[in-house]
Amino acid sequence: MVLWLAGIVAIQYLDYPGLGLMLAAAVFSTPAICRPWLGYVRRARWLLLSLWLIVAFNTPGEALRDFSWAPTYEGMAEANLQAVRLLAMLALLAWLFVRLGRDGLLGGLWGVLYPLRCLGLDTGRLVIRLSLVLENLQTEHEKGAWKKMLVGEARFVDGPDSVRVAMPHWKMADTLLLIIIAMIVLGGLLL
Repeated sequence: MVLWLAGIVAIQYLDYPGLGLMLAAAVFSTPAICRPWLGYVRRARWLLLSLWLIVAFNTPGEALRDFSWAPTYEGMAEANLQAVRLLAMLALLAWLFVRLGRDGLLGGLWGVLYPLRCLGLDTGRLVIRLSLVLENLQTEHEKGAWKKMLVGEARFVDGPDSVRVAMPHWKMADTLLLIIIAMIVLGGLLL
């Protein structure tokens, strides 16, 4: 989970070659991510289009063919980069779900958020709610169900009576990996 978070942070600072390497590493390390990744891309197509249009038309620069209503060349270049970054984030999300699965994700989130309990935050409640959301996302809803939810006519399916969060044992290799990831991220941020 920490490796995924480091990848998400790193994506914000990478250009096309770095993004390509990250995508290649994700796909070659876990080829099973291709199908879910394409599903995520299909679901996010309107978000991708909206992101591209907003960035392309709102970045200052030289207008395309000197039309006052057209996006700028700089805006289109930045929009393309941001769209590729979003595609890379979706690939890393697919990688996380394929590698950890639902139970591993919940266990990892429980472990990452556990230190926040000393601040008085109820992280267990957050993990349980997330597990219910993930459970709900797995069920197929009828077409137009969101409209029924807005008017209060939706059928709600009961959730599970109990949720089990499995925590793997922490090993020395986990500590070493965490230190290496932290050093790489900090080194990358300082450069």
